[in-house]
Amino acid sequence: MRFIHLADVHLGAVPDRGCPWSDKRENEIWETFRRVIAGIRENPVDLLFIAGDLFHRQPLPYELKEVNDLFSRIPETRVYLMAGERDYLKENSFYRTFTWAPNVTFFPEEKVTCVKDTQFGVYVYGMSYEHSQIRQPLYDGVRPVKNDGVHILMAHGGDESHCPLNIAALVGAGFDYIALGHFHTPQSVIRDVAAYSGAPEPIESNDLGAHGYIEGRIENGKVKTRFVPFSIRTYSQLLLNVNEESTQLSIEEALKDEIYKKGGLNIYRVILQGKRKPELFLIPEKLKSFGNITEVLDETRPAYDLEELQKKYAGTLIGDYICFFMEKNRLWKKQVVTALELAPDLDGGETKISLTGSGEAVIENYKGILQYTDSEILIQSLRGKVLLRGKNMEIVWYTSLEMKITGAISSILLQQK
Repeated sequence: MRFIHLADVHLGAVPDRGCPWSDKRENEIWETFRRVIAGIRENPVDLLFIAGDLFHRQPLPYELKEVNDLFSRIPETRVYLMAGERDYLKENSFYRTFTWAPNVTFFPEEKVTCVKDTQFGVYVYGMSYEHSQIRQPLYDGVRPVKNDGVHILMAHGGDESHCPLNIAALVGAGFDYIALGHFHTPQSVIRDVAAYSGAPEPIESNDLGAHGYIEGRIENGKVKTRFVPFSIRTYSQLLLNVNEESTQLSIEEALKDEIYKKGGLNIYRVILQGKRKPELFLIPEKLKSFGNITEVLDETRPAYDLEELQKKYAGTLIGDYICFFMEKNRLWKKQVVTALELAPDLDGGETKISLTGSGEAVIENYKGILQYTDSEILIQSLRGKVLLRGKNMEIVWYTSLEMKITGAISSILLQQK
């Protein structure tokens, strides 16, 4: 038995509204959904699960008819559909009165119910949102019926405003597979047991990486799944390194080369990093003309030689300020190193950590990233390991030589070899 798990299709969404390509993106979301259905016609599956937010907003009658017409073209596939927080069942929702094709089962209320598919011996559980937010854990306490067969739960949510989920408890209750929706990035929560399929097409600029759907196979009561990349475009982050030899033209040429390599259809957020000549005046907005670029962030810094500047302006207020700044920076760095008990290699030798308050750290000359969560980041340094702890930490960019971490950094510990 084969199935496809979809969620968060968001038909009707217009990503990057106002950008030259936004109208195409609206059509591409529909086109990708049609391609999924066409693929099922060519290579039939037994079950199609759509775990919420098929539409980006309240669906109109003609849109429901178009979707239903697509479903009617795969009559041998059983379709299971629920509404999410975007296309939730308002009192006057057209969902409530619509008549679906015989092969479609729509969950019509905000209460988990079970439908038995007698042809395949599968029990499917699901519910639709009747409100845009549900703070109650409505899936808590849901248990499979005590019958032989395969039990599949469709669940939409997972944060405090949208049906908080205890996935481990649901798996422990005995469900064979949990088809999740709500988060746009595909992720396997428990391999072959619980997964977010993600949006088939990326909807927001933070929806980085591959997008598509999950294909599953059920044999002898066991589920095996795989992610199928299927989107027309992806959102990507492009890091361009700037140095003292860089010019506006060389940066533009480097950007064109990167877009050519990664794909001209894709949509990019460009980050400029490194140290540039102090006299170089960059025009970041000009870079947007070289591709589908939503944002250009200039994080470059002028490569000032403070000692030379101090000599040049000696005896002036500028020179005095530079002296004060250099001395203050030297003492502050020494205090930080002492307080954190860092080894000498983190203080200007091999691996180097530069802190800006408690909210930003730049690490230079490291070997690799061993662990990455929003509360702990473990990095292999040249003489051991560096453990950063805090809250809401994020690696905002990295190269083979350095990385930048932001968040509420509470401690940095060295684990020497």
